[in-house]
Amino acid sequence: MAFIINAFQRCKAMAKFQTPVNETCFGELPCVQQIRNKWPDFRMKKDARKRNTLKEYGVYKLRYNALRKNNIIPLEIQEIADKEIYNCPRDASITRIVQRCQVTSRPRGNVKRWRLSRIVFRHLADYNKLAGVQRAMW
Repeated sequence: MAFIINAFQRCKAMAKFQTPVNETCFGELPCVQQIRNKWPDFRMKKDARKRNTLKEYGVYKLRYNALRKNNIIPLEIQEIADKEIYNCPRDASITRIVQRCQVTSRPRGNVKRWRLSRIVFRHLADYNKLAGVQRAMW
């Protein structure tokens, strides 16, 4: 019984290093695994953060910009819109988004419809992994 209690205490102490897959450990120490996320590299993670910011603030920034550039409305409202657009984050702009490959995070040579780089696209198309894509033969 004391062995089980000690094993339970060890598991509790090592819980912060465990992955959700290996939640049970009776008698043996859990192996420490590298923490992985769903992005290939830090650039992709940064781009995902920018996309979320754009999704949250993009509509407001677009409306403030329309108010700011409108010549019909009073100057006071235009100045208020200027201040509000200044308070919005910089990443809430469509020009800050970079089209990247979802597999390799390559920024250039992407096929927009599939969001893949030309290299990955060709590889997947060769092995018939993309629906509706067929290698040209003549």
